[in-house]
Amino acid sequence: MFACVGSLLLFTCSSNKKNNTNALVFKYNEHKNIGSLDPAFSKDIADIWATNQLFNGLVQMNDSMQVEPAIAKSWTISEDGLTYTFSLRDDVYYHKNVLFGKDFTRTVTAEDFTYSLNRLLDPQVGSPGRWVLNKVASFKAVNPTTFQIQLKQPFPAFLGLLTMKYCSVVPKEIVTHFGSEFRSHPIGTGPFYFKRWEENVKLVFRKNNMYFETDHTGKPLPYLEAVAITFLPDKQSEFLQFAQGNIDFVSGLDASYKDEILTANGNLRENYETDVNMIRGPYLNTEYLSFFMDSELTEIQSETLRTCINYGFDRKKMMTYLRNGIGIPAYGGFIPKGLPGYNKSIGFNYQPEKAKALLETFKKETGIANPEITITTTSNYLSFCEYIQREIQKTGLMVHINVVPPSALKDAKANGKLDLFRASWVADYPDAENYLSLFYSKNFAPNGPNYSHFKNELFDTWYEQSFTETNIDYRENLYAKMDSLVMSHAPIVPLFYDEVVRFTRKDVIGLGINPTNLLELKRVKKIN
Repeated sequence: MFACVGSLLLFTCSSNKKNNTNALVFKYNEHKNIGSLDPAFSKDIADIWATNQLFNGLVQMNDSMQVEPAIAKSWTISEDGLTYTFSLRDDVYYHKNVLFGKDFTRTVTAEDFTYSLNRLLDPQVGSPGRWVLNKVASFKAVNPTTFQIQLKQPFPAFLGLLTMKYCSVVPKEIVTHFGSEFRSHPIGTGPFYFKRWEENVKLVFRKNNMYFETDHTGKPLPYLEAVAITFLPDKQSEFLQFAQGNIDFVSGLDASYKDEILTANGNLRENYETDVNMIRGPYLNTEYLSFFMDSELTEIQSETLRTCINYGFDRKKMMTYLRNGIGIPAYGGFIPKGLPGYNKSIGFNYQPEKAKALLETFKKETGIANPEITITTTSNYLSFCEYIQREIQKTGLMVHINVVPPSALKDAKANGKLDLFRASWVADYPDAENYLSLFYSKNFAPNGPNYSHFKNELFDTWYEQSFTETNIDYRENLYAKMDSLVMSHAPIVPLFYDEVVRFTRKDVIGLGINPTNLLELKRVKKIN
């Protein structure tokens, strides 16, 4: 059967067989090349999407951001929040593979997790995900179906960290056999298994008939027979393939096609309504401008001027004209919509007269008659910065824009060389602590993510308190208080909270959406 399915991915077996088999194959394009199919290197979204089809960990995240069982069927957490004990399923099999001239397959045991997490920590492996275990003191297999992790200190978001693909289980004998080539010979436990990879051309996964999960009726997952990934680097070409029905979905909104498919208000245009579905929802990504609080410039040091800038432009108008209404204007704090702790009313709305008054106050306080600032950005976000420039200059503040390559911006902001720069923060794990860590004084860049060098003793106290707060409601309230405190000092200018936008063909059903933009295909069906 695979010969027919595999040929169908790019070619055709026959007219009738193509129509029948097409409903079993989910096709998408990855415009960014996949670097590795080894979950220990699943850093970029392209790699994460692929490895999510092939591997499982102890736990997983559902579309509502709740941690659910995966290979671990249940778990307990000690009263002090330090010891996590996982009870494992005994019916999870690795993908069938030929090793040493014979078929390899076996069930997963707790020792596999000991090996996999040790591998994540191994400096010779060099995984970019070893930081996930920074708060882990030790871990061990208690018995074949019991795995235990001991933390150095309580960390309520720890289960969320374990849902990351870095923490997937891998078989020692396969990894040892292939070494670094495991990147292109992956063996996991996921709903699909690896079949073929022509790098930068096509990648094929097949249905894992031994997969352990079922749907609510008891029917085995996945429903699809195969997943086929192509690698067209141009997003406009990708969209053309989608419009012609050659791929099943596209993700995100690119300038090359946004006006073609969407109205200015973010609705599907009439000529696409019969063939295309649009799914959208909050994405854990905050786009913002950041001030460097240790800057020598008086303008940057002034809370009055920073507040002036926050009031000085219309975020809703910016989203309508530059993003076709996709994205949520950032009237709240740094925590994006979709996470506990988000508060839509602690930030700044558009008040041009107030912005002008604040600028005049700044001039009187400092004696600077012609204040000016420079925003550093990359070419991808130049249109946003130019919009802000035009709006802010109406208050009387001179705004310059400096465009640099992404690598230069990344290095300069980490080393305190920029007074004001555009940035974004995509959640590594679904907890607001991930965002608030950017304002903890012990996280000053370049040794941590506090690029603004914001420092506040009360914030630090609350931040440290959040680690020991096990009551979810209390911790959520603490997060909101921290975010509000940050915004009262205006070290940043929140622009918008991003949204996940997915366009699918009408014959695709079951493709959900989630704030981490994880591609989950095990429950997807295609109908004729």
